[in-house]
Amino acid sequence: MSQKLSLKARAAKAARDLRYANSTDRKQKRADSQKKRRAAKKAGRSLTGKDYDHKDGKFKSVKANRGNDGKGTKKEKRKRLT
Repeated sequence: MSQKLSLKARAAKAARDLRYANSTDRKQKRADSQKKRRAAKKAGRSLTGKDYDHKDGKFKSVKANRGNDGKGTKKEKRKRLT
């Protein structure tokens, strides 16, 4: 379900999201995921509906690869601030 945002807020969110997606960290993770995915496909693994999980180092379903394995991301914010 999409957020109900004003035009101004929607434009600001789009700019924020684009800035985040094009950050160095995200680019490196995206390139790493693509590299691992190509290698896994070459090895004959079935990757339908799966994403690479950088924390666990393996392919997981898209659903399982969200929200820190069901624990949420609240603690991750504290870790970054310290």
